[in-house]
Amino acid sequence: MRFYIRKLIMLATTVLLVSVITFLVFQVLPGDPAQIILGVDADPHQLAALRQTMGLDRPVAERYMTWIKNAVVGDLGQSLRYQRPVADILAERVPVTVSLALLSLTLTLAIGVPLGTLVARNDGKWPAVWLSALTQLGVAMPSFWLAFILILVFSVTFRLFPTYGYIPWGEDPLGALRSLFLPSLALAIPGIAVVTRYLRNTLLDQSRMDYVRTARSKGLREKGIMYRHILRNALIPVVTIIGLIITDTLGGSIVVENVFALPGLGNLLITSIGTRDLPLVQTLVLYIAILVVGINFVVDLLYKVIDPRIRLKR
Repeated sequence: MRFYIRKLIMLATTVLLVSVITFLVFQVLPGDPAQIILGVDADPHQLAALRQTMGLDRPVAERYMTWIKNAVVGDLGQSLRYQRPVADILAERVPVTVSLALLSLTLTLAIGVPLGTLVARNDGKWPAVWLSALTQLGVAMPSFWLAFILILVFSVTFRLFPTYGYIPWGEDPLGALRSLFLPSLALAIPGIAVVTRYLRNTLLDQSRMDYVRTARSKGLREKGIMYRHILRNALIPVVTIIGLIITDTLGGSIVVENVFALPGLGNLLITSIGTRDLPLVQTLVLYIAILVVGINFVVDLLYKVIDPRIRLKR
């Protein structure tokens, strides 16, 4: 129980520090939100009145406490560009980014884990050598470059998938899957390469352990040793890599969503930065930071599920 309490305290402390840093950074950036709303030719008295209405004339510490208290109850402020509550805008965009991330992670695990196991079981043979070489290329390719290549091949040449746009799941599930498949694949390919290479190395290291020789001396089948013993122990360090891949996916989605014109958080963040919509940018940065911290928290919990011995070490 103390393990979970300690992790929750660390999670809350990290989120608090992230919120403070995020708020302070956007306070020192040049630009006046009131000026952005009213325009450069606005009357000084109107500017002063709007600053007072928005609370910009109050001390930074007071504004931060107000922002945090409002955020806790779901009031994330008003977008300067859209003139709508930030919470409503996020509610429309989150499903797109979450769907993209989940589909990308599914492709990464569904392809990377079997591929890594296959390469490890055939280590030294020419198919494994070629697969290892391909994974090295996959690691080196950035997601945005892969996005353009996939569009050129599968959308322009073969016309199998749409070039851009998003279809909601509620309107057409198959259409939504088709609109998200290429961007998800662009995000997944580097992750597949990383999981394959890391899992292959970990499996080979585990296969040299004493418990594997003991299992073989008992006459257990090689396939059973691989999937019931070696793979389970190899998953512990791989979980860490998966957590990092999810984080990279969230970062890569910012660019990939713009390439495919997907109405997700990444596209919204780029647009908000370009229009200096500071309340929206501030909330998006905090939201993404909380997601990353939350993912690391879940990874820590998964360690205990995969290997209960970790409880004895904490």
